[in-house]
Amino acid sequence: MKAIDMHSHYSTKRAYLWRTPEEVAIAEKKFRFKAVYKTEEEMAQDLRVADVKGVFDLGFTTEIPLDEAKELHDYAAQFKKDYPDVFLGGWVSLDPRKGIKALRELERCLEDLGMIGLTVEASGLGIAPGDKAFFPFYELCVEVNAPVSICVGYTGWGEGLPGGRGFYLEHCHPRHVDKIAAEFPKLTIIAGRPAWPWQNEMIAVLLHKPNVWYELHGWLPKYFPQELKWEIRHRLQDKIMFGADYPMFDYNRLFQIWESEGYEQEILDKVYRKNALRLFNELGYKIE
Repeated sequence: MKAIDMHSHYSTKRAYLWRTPEEVAIAEKKFRFKAVYKTEEEMAQDLRVADVKGVFDLGFTTEIPLDEAKELHDYAAQFKKDYPDVFLGGWVSLDPRKGIKALRELERCLEDLGMIGLTVEASGLGIAPGDKAFFPFYELCVEVNAPVSICVGYTGWGEGLPGGRGFYLEHCHPRHVDKIAAEFPKLTIIAGRPAWPWQNEMIAVLLHKPNVWYELHGWLPKYFPQELKWEIRHRLQDKIMFGADYPMFDYNRLFQIWESEGYEQEILDKVYRKNALRLFNELGYKIE
């Protein structure tokens, strides 16, 4: 296994992240790729060829009725059963304002479906990750020892659409991760994405809070802020994990760019898989 991908998306039509022609067109321009729907087997084969095991995010399930989200969660669980060689599990994305029904669905996903944890992309929700509506969800994750993935920094979701589709970039500020980590010290938090334009603030949180980890999906490594590139080699080398944002980014292209940046092989091994293996071991997950 070359790498564990801590955050990507489905390339199948059933669960594709970009849901409208307008979103697809903007994503194709931004990420310089051609959106192609793949079968489940073709998607699994992409990971086999790259020698990657992945954790996949449905993302858009906060925007659809809960019954439809449940069907997609069942789809993700079936994908895990069908392709255990490449699929470690899924992130669960829910709107906490749907209350107890959403909380029970998270519980079902974590305890019955084998999903990995909760993910929070708060920019599109209109509430910050530190809003108290999320607290019962974080408490459940602490109870069952599941991680929470919180997206930070600039998001391409809504980019180029009127008003950014109403998304608030401020809700992806690292200050929210800092607050949650302080209020839930037993919660394992994985901040996701380079945190530009607040990269130094994110670095400070990672240094200060031992329960906060970091994965770097959504950007090509050559465009990482210089402060982040330095930390990958130094103080944060044991906290940073690989995230791809497949299918927007091709695995081989990502590996080539990571390896062209001059990182020592020891650092690459930590980023690609060793840090994630250690995290999953702490959470009680066994990965072959």
